[in-house]
Amino acid sequence: MAIDKHEIEKLSRLARLSVSEEDSADVAERITKILGLVDQLQAVDTTGVEPMSNPLDAVQRLRADEVSETNQREAFQSIAPAAEQGLYLVPKVIE
Repeated sequence: MAIDKHEIEKLSRLARLSVSEEDSADVAERITKILGLVDQLQAVDTTGVEPMSNPLDAVQRLRADEVSETNQREAFQSIAPAAEQGLYLVPKVIE
């Protein structure tokens, strides 16, 4: 899939990036190469390959799930503009 200069201008506007006229051709070429690599990766047959979260089969050590802070809900809600039954009340934003 080839990306042209016009598409780079459109994408840069959408992404709110500043790409100069002289750089847009270089950016288009680099993005075309990246998309070519993605096409190559999608063409690889991965049937029978199980997904993995870590290539080293490492196990992450987890800390104990213990409460380390005291419940301060009443103190926090006492300074809130509006709270009711343990919930913060906010203005309606969708009509």
